[in-house]
Amino acid sequence: MGKLVGKPAGFSLIELLMVVAIVALLAAIAIPQFIVYRKTGLEAQIKEDLRNAAAAQESYFADRQAYVNGPLSSGTPPGYNRSAPITITAAVSGNIFTLTATHASCSGVSWSFINGQVAGGPCP
Repeated sequence: MGKLVGKPAGFSLIELLMVVAIVALLAAIAIPQFIVYRKTGLEAQIKEDLRNAAAAQESYFADRQAYVNGPLSSGTPPGYNRSAPITITAAVSGNIFTLTATHASCSGVSWSFINGQVAGGPCP
């Protein structure tokens, strides 16, 4: 095969700039959307852990007529499985408990479970 005369090999500067511009445009659209999805996922994880802890507290109360007070960990109360980055603390007053949760990725923000309702946030 013969060599093509007059045809440069590779890409021109204009072609490379167009590719860079397209990639930058896609990143400008995707990154903010990714941040929103991440925030929503963190908040859903916290709310689910609070509901699981509340169900475990109620089950514990049904067996022992008392709620677990203080920090909760996996298995305390029995049936509760904590997600790694979430910390939940129970405050007990008589036959009423309040759960407060924080997420390691949402510093300074907390959620609570009071009377069957989850409130708090949002995660920044």
